[in-house]
Formats: sequence, structure tokens, C-alpha cells
Amino acid sequence: MPEDIGSTVPRRQLGRLLRQFRTEAGVTLDAAAEALEYSRQKIWRIESGTGSVRVLDVRAMCELYGVSPELTESMRALAVQTRAKGWWQGYADVLPAWFELYVGLESAAAHLRGHGESVVPGLLQTQEYAQALHRLDHPRAGETERDRAVAFTLRRQALLTRRTPTAPRVRQILSEAVLRRTVGGPALMTAQLQHLVDASGPGNVSVRVLPLAAGPPPGAAAGTFVILDFPTPRGGRAAAEPSVVYHESLTGALYLDKPDEVQAYEDTWRGLDRLALNESDSIDLIKQVIGELRHD
Repeated sequence: MPEDIGSTVPRRQLGRLLRQFRTEAGVTLDAAAEALEYSRQKIWRIESGTGSVRVLDVRAMCELYGVSPELTESMRALAVQTRAKGWWQGYADVLPAWFELYVGLESAAAHLRGHGESVVPGLLQTQEYAQALHRLDHPRAGETERDRAVAFTLRRQALLTRRTPTAPRVRQILSEAVLRRTVGGPALMTAQLQHLVDASGPGNVSVRVLPLAAGPPPGAAAGTFVILDFPTPRGGRAAAEPSVVYHESLTGALYLDKPDEVQAYEDTWRGLDRLALNESDSIDLIKQVIGELRHD
């Protein structure tokens, strides 16, 4: 289903392979740009998986790097896949450019591990909670823009229950502060917390809570992040797409995929996993906070 996956992963795969071929051929970025009469920025965008790719470009780059005809044909086929459109491109009017890459990766991931410190993440938000957050973050936005942004958030959540491709496994650890930080009033927050209870269960979604009493976790400076792991290609080969860590800021985001970067967040995740309550105790704590809100 191209609409569910889009072109993000094929673009990144193609870019990595082209960079590998260029490096193995001993061709620098500047030399490639000069030989192909491309800008240095264009080649960088192609190799980083952030720019559009034409079959003509792939053929020219493979010829320059001395790639075999068989591999060149495979690369051309991969370039064709980069034309696929993802459903999120229909929300370009409310989708930050730096977030588009994440949505494409999220749609292709097999496993999502998230740590949330401030608010409930988009995949687990109710419509009313998402609306209240948008009002806080974008106080000057009009009603139409807000409705579009919320519709986008809800559309993202479809991946949790999709059948093809298989829905990803989602493991979310939330700081207790997220539960106690009321958004939109007690009634709205109660409904949001109940949604967390309903979402976490024997299926593919797990919600756990890191209690405030546990103190700061190891790697506390990491803050809110998501580790995305991707499915292994058919045939038993190693995963073609390496794990990615997504770290968002107010005006942009970091996408970390170097082995040492990913390992640092894996270590932090293990610390969080060790300190967080188990699922049953987490649900009990969420229900406790719901009870407190109802008696306020």
C-alpha cells in the first residue's frame, strides 16, 4: 500500500547506496558535483534521502561510480519506488517540512519505542486533547487550520490498527508528570487518560509510566524521543534500513542513525525500561490520577 508507506524509506536506502558507491569509487562530493554538473547540495540531498530522485540522475551517478549494470538496474528500480506518494503529503498545509520525514519513517517502522516527558504523544491523543494542545501551541491559528492539524494527528493513528502492512508494535513510556499536567480541564484530561488505559493491553500498544518517585532516569538529558526500528526484508537478510532516533525541538528535529548515536539512546531506553512501572501498575497509577481528577 504505497499510500501507507510512501517514498521515505526507498529514498533513504537509495541515498545510502549511492553514497557508498561514491565512497568506494574514491569520488569526493565536490568531484561528483563537477563531473555530473550538479550542485553539491543536490547530491547531498539525494544521498541523505531528503531530495527527489530521477531515474536519469541514478543512471548518471552509477555510471560515474563504475557500478555494474546489474546493480545499476536495481538502483533504477529503487528510484522508481521513490515516486510513491504518502497520505501525509495531502496535509502539507499544516505539516512542518521537518516532520514529514518522521511521518514517513513512522509509517514504515515495525517497532516504535517512545519516551514522553511533557505531553501525551500524537499516536495516543484523543481528538479533544489534540485540539487543546494545538490551541496552546498555535494561539493565532484559525479554526480551519486547527481542524486540519487535528485531522492529520488522527490520521496518523490509523497505523496502530492497520492490517496491511502489519501494524507496528508501540511501546510508550510516559513520565508521571504527563498524567498530572492537565490539558483542557479535568473532564478532557480524564477522557485522555482513560484513552491511554483503553489503548494499552494485549495488542500491539504498551503504555507504561515512569513515576516521579523513581527520580531522574539515566540519560535524563535525552528528554522526549522515539526510537524507530524497521522490518527485516524478506529472505532473511539483515535489515536494509537502520534504526533511527527522532528528537524533536520547537522549530525542527534531529534524525540520528549513526551506530554510536543510536546506541546512546538504546542505553537510555534500557534505563527507562528498568525504572518504569510494569503495565499493570502503570494502568493502576493512571486510574488513580483519573480518580483524583474526578474528585477535584
